[in-house]
Amino acid sequence: MRDQRARVHLTGSILFFLAMTTAACASSPPATPVDWVNPYIGSAGSGSEYGGTMPLVTTPFGMTNWTAQTRQNRVSVASYNYADSHIQGFIGTHQAAIWMGDYGYVTLMPELDGLRYAPEARQLPFSRRDEVATPYGYAVTMDAGNGRRIRTEVTATDHCGYLRFDFPAKSRPGVLIEATRPGIHGYVEVDVRKHEVRGYNPDRQDAVLGPLKLAQFKGYFVVRFKQAFSAQSVYEGVLVRPGNTQVEGDNVGAFVSFGVSAGQPVEAQVGTSFISLAQAQANLDAELPTWNFDATRDALKAAWNRKLGMFDIDGADAPQRRIFYTALYHALLYPRLFSEHGRYYSAFDDKVHEGVSYTDYSIWDTFRAENSLLTLLAPERIDDMVKALLQDADEGGWMPKWPNPSYTNIMIGTHADSLVAEAIAKGFRGFDWQRAYAVVRKDATTPPEGDTTRRWFDREPHTPYEARAGLSYALKLGYVPADKVAESASRTLEDAYDDYAVAQVARATGHAQDHAHFLKRSLDYRKLFNPARGFMQARNADGSWASPDEGWTEGDQWVYLFAALHDIPGTVALLGGPAAAEAKLDAHFNGGHNHHDNEPSHHYGYLYDFVGAPWKTQARVRQIAGDAYSDTPTGILGNEDCGQMSAWYVFTAMGFYPLNPASAEYMIGSPLFSRVTLRLANGKTFTVNAKGNSSGNVYIQSARLNGKPLDVPVIRHQQIMAGGTLDFVMGPRPSRWAADWRAQAIVADARP
Repeated sequence: MRDQRARVHLTGSILFFLAMTTAACASSPPATPVDWVNPYIGSAGSGSEYGGTMPLVTTPFGMTNWTAQTRQNRVSVASYNYADSHIQGFIGTHQAAIWMGDYGYVTLMPELDGLRYAPEARQLPFSRRDEVATPYGYAVTMDAGNGRRIRTEVTATDHCGYLRFDFPAKSRPGVLIEATRPGIHGYVEVDVRKHEVRGYNPDRQDAVLGPLKLAQFKGYFVVRFKQAFSAQSVYEGVLVRPGNTQVEGDNVGAFVSFGVSAGQPVEAQVGTSFISLAQAQANLDAELPTWNFDATRDALKAAWNRKLGMFDIDGADAPQRRIFYTALYHALLYPRLFSEHGRYYSAFDDKVHEGVSYTDYSIWDTFRAENSLLTLLAPERIDDMVKALLQDADEGGWMPKWPNPSYTNIMIGTHADSLVAEAIAKGFRGFDWQRAYAVVRKDATTPPEGDTTRRWFDREPHTPYEARAGLSYALKLGYVPADKVAESASRTLEDAYDDYAVAQVARATGHAQDHAHFLKRSLDYRKLFNPARGFMQARNADGSWASPDEGWTEGDQWVYLFAALHDIPGTVALLGGPAAAEAKLDAHFNGGHNHHDNEPSHHYGYLYDFVGAPWKTQARVRQIAGDAYSDTPTGILGNEDCGQMSAWYVFTAMGFYPLNPASAEYMIGSPLFSRVTLRLANGKTFTVNAKGNSSGNVYIQSARLNGKPLDVPVIRHQQIMAGGTLDFVMGPRPSRWAADWRAQAIVADARP
């Protein structure tokens, strides 16, 4: 039983807990889309090779995410893991992926009987039955010993967190505010008159990556309490300074105590900022002007329902519904908002600017499908998301590949080129196309600093911005040589796709000669094809073949055989035609070479569309969806990667996938449900019907788009945005539907 005092505000925390518990019961189906979200999906696993998700409370694309901290996070460790049984605090985090670092975070922890600042000393046990996690609110009751229980609830706005603590009667309640950890120099101050604790944390756990030092970087916070303090202290390192109101140093924080009466919760509102303490205060004033936890939580629930409610699905069982709506939730988290009511701190020139900004683009992952999904789900943000990348280029010299929040040099290629090309192909006009072309052209033509003197290893610290590593050699040889640059084969193949993206931007902006040049250069991927082996293979600078196992990024010769997303027909031709390519795909899948837990494999199930065997695509994508996703804490096969794993599932559920994102085309697979309805932001509706769909009826027998026969396994973005209906008739056996379709190579000389 919860503490007797918790019943006092029954209309708040208890009703919330009961509502969430009821929503989880199969006998009482969830009433709104957000109630289908299971934030635990992907939160269980060991090491860093699991979903790496957390039950985050935040707005869609919110700047600061809030979660229970069950372990102290770092690169390769998330703040929350489903396997843990103790809570160390409640953290406002900016860690977007388990293999990236956090930055500018702040942690609060309710305590009894005095200050315990070390995570291991302050942690309290909890039971899963006393925990409720939703995108709009988190609640947990922790065991404080001797029959005492502390209940914490969390909700959020774009830049702020709102926490409510229930302490047992006849106790000495307090709240710890951890500004920094050991080895991190920060600042904290207590303002007794305003019931506030303010400070900053300059930690960037990925600071060793990339070229920028960012002397001005700080994560600022203002914690405003509803109740007055009965006592306060600050600490530095292992020294507690009772009565002091400020401290600057390593491992600093504050502790405030309260003389609350029985039944009165302690409430804290936390404003966060990367601009200043004053801006953190302004964010608080703008987003949390009153003390009303329930209203704030209700508003956040409504915000999530507006987004998740863009979809209706029929024919899904309860686990499939939870997987689907949780995937939408994950897809709507990143890139995160980085501006604060019209201003933003730039982690590229260390200054404050006017405008809108976003960060935490995991572009090597998300250019494949996550970004495409956002063009459907959040088109109102796409222009600003592209503009943010262009602003980064203005302030730092290049568009980043993985801003966190500055350059990190994580992964390869310049796939921001694809985001620009896709936005243009889909008709987004809220950014300067000519400026965008200048930026992507620089990616394709300008080698990074020290290009010929570095190997450009993954996560190599303190390097210049990597851009297209090895471009100096590629401009002469047509490929990145293995004896000069790490991961050379993957770089060559992915750079070829980026050249295609640059070519599309050149065409849209009237640069006809450049369009032809980059389109032709995008075919350089063929220089790595070894006809004697039937695979792509790294080459050395003298033209000789390197080892077949050399030169790959998170993959191998099987994973990267069809990496030229823009010219699958050209690859099919290299392999000897559709029959030979189909046999190669069969060997790929049958030999266990498809690794859906990593992004280079994500398009492979859809490749049979290009070889006259679309029924094999239909069977494969249904199999992958069933094998790689589940309604469990281990329900994501591999890192979530800022929405990419989830975006694959959402698209596959709809029945199509953006194999070549810059083309604004989607390849058709096999819809998972009998009906998916998408309420588009332009006021129109696009519905996918799959008559006769079932776990056994995975094969398309026929298709009609707006009543007219559709005989090709392709649908364009503009056709979706126009609204209408895509009707499939499903059956238990393969049919000849779309089997005679043949895509054309991107240029006439794409033959081997």
